[in-house]
Formats: sequence, structure tokens, C-alpha cells
Amino acid sequence: MSTSTEAAATPAVTGIGRLFRAVAIAEACSWVGLLIGMFFKYVMVQDEIGVKIFGPIHGALFVLYLLVTLLAARRLRWNAGTLVLALVSSVPPLMTVWFERRAARQGRLRVS
Repeated sequence: MSTSTEAAATPAVTGIGRLFRAVAIAEACSWVGLLIGMFFKYVMVQDEIGVKIFGPIHGALFVLYLLVTLLAARRLRWNAGTLVLALVSSVPPLMTVWFERRAARQGRLRVS
């Protein structure tokens, strides 16, 4: 259990860490939208409106996640293993949120 002095000594996630968190969550949400759109396209109604909407959104957020990850790795001084894991996490659905939570727990979203 942490005390108030420990919480005060640990700096909050700000700047690039906060940006990384927001983009990671947005990328995961766009994955969900795209998966729902694909479900409706291929299973339910054979209507591709969901894919037409969420496909470009997900594509843009995917590229943004990659760029912000590279920037965060540089500014937050991530080692090569952390960078590779962050980049690989962009491929499976919702893994960017898993990586963001892991990085936050390990203190990797704060400038040391």
C-alpha cells in the first residue's frame, strides 16, 4: 500500500506520456469500431458502411500511434526491447492499451 509521501515522490504522467496514453487508447477504440464494422459487413447485413467509416480512422490512428511511439521512445529513453514491444503491440487488437498500462505500471511514461 502506498503512502501519500510515496505518491508525492512519484511524478504523474505528463507531456509525451499523456499523449502516448491518449493515442494508444484511441487506436484500440478504432480497432473495436473496425472489428464491429467487419462483423456487420461479413456476418450480419453485408453492408460495408462500418468498414468505410472505421477503416480510414483506424489507419490514421495506427500511423499516429507508430509516430508517437517513436517520439515517446526517444523522449522517455526506452530501451530497444520496450520500443519493439510497443510497436508490435500495435498489430493485435487492443494490445496498445495492454502495453500502455504495462508501461505506466513500470514508470515508463514518465521522464526519469
